[in-house]
Amino acid sequence: MYVWDRGTVLQACLNGSRTAEEHPALPLSPERLAEDAADAAALGVTSVHLHPRDVIGHRTLAGPEIATTIATVRAAVPGIEISVSTDVPGNRGRQIAGWAALAAGRPDVACVHVGRPGWRDLAQAVHRAGVGVELVVEDRVRLGPVPEGVARIVVTATRDTAESLLQLVEPLGLPILLHGRDDDAWPVLTYAATLEHDVRMGLEDTLTKPDGRKARNNAELIAMARRNQRSRAPG
Repeated sequence: MYVWDRGTVLQACLNGSRTAEEHPALPLSPERLAEDAADAAALGVTSVHLHPRDVIGHRTLAGPEIATTIATVRAAVPGIEISVSTDVPGNRGRQIAGWAALAAGRPDVACVHVGRPGWRDLAQAVHRAGVGVELVVEDRVRLGPVPEGVARIVVTATRDTAESLLQLVEPLGLPILLHGRDDDAWPVLTYAATLEHDVRMGLEDTLTKPDGRKARNNAELIAMARRNQRSRAPG
């Protein structure tokens, strides 16, 4: 399992569930994801989050596609933390079980959405595969005991819900990554930076810059997020 420096993290969320029609620079292939990951690393990013695709462009957790994507990105940016989403249809537990044998093609961490059916079993499957768990919290849900192997809490919030969701997860004493989407992406990033929580930015979360104009690519969004993060940090 990857172990990262606990300085404040800026994670690049490179593609998400978006389609090529939404933005011409959206990286979908392993090679394009590797290129954007390298650009992000050059800007100081230490973690990338991505949604691997199969040959016809569908999001997948299948071993061969995961291994190809992760190995390609890792070859381009050795040492960076690679996070993947588990939010895909199908028998996720069975597919994730196959990750244990992937070696260099295995992700470092994987997101599991709290409150969705079978989320605890899914978190356990991720942990058994030797992959860290990012618990995604989007609503005020009953967390109960934290599953084994959780490395980070990812809070997906709006400007109105960020404070209450942080009150829910902060007592857990785990690293928190706070982010928003679309119209909330930049305001939530600014709020998170003032609290010195981990943040993320990229085309998964928003296609636009703070002024509303369309961003050229992931690198432009990440560079702006880095400047925002540094300017808002206390001290």
